[in-house]
Amino acid sequence: MFIEIDFNSSEALYIQLRNQIIMGIATSTIREGDTLPSVRQLAEYIGINMHTVNKAYSVLKQEGFLQLDRRKGAVIAIDVNKLQAVEEMREQLRVLLAKASCQNISREEVHQLVDEIYEEYV
Repeated sequence: MFIEIDFNSSEALYIQLRNQIIMGIATSTIREGDTLPSVRQLAEYIGINMHTVNKAYSVLKQEGFLQLDRRKGAVIAIDVNKLQAVEEMREQLRVLLAKASCQNISREEVHQLVDEIYEEYV
């Protein structure tokens, strides 16, 4: 698994890690049932604090992308709760679309952008 952290980004390190794991799942780089490195191993590999990796793993678990098992460690196990996922996406999109509207980004531009990005994951 290849993880690249931008230490100069204003985005929290655990969020960057979380996002990259989610993108890995979406692009099938990481698959259901795959085991992620231990917190200690990943922290050493990336060069970040173990607590940061632990927080990313905890968030992924809460969001239904990961199961934590004492023997196996962090295992990709997607909890399919589509209604909840759609509702969370709706709330996130509300803010993004409000920003787009404030910046005079047209509906057509938004649709084109969504189509381009979605094609990366199908």
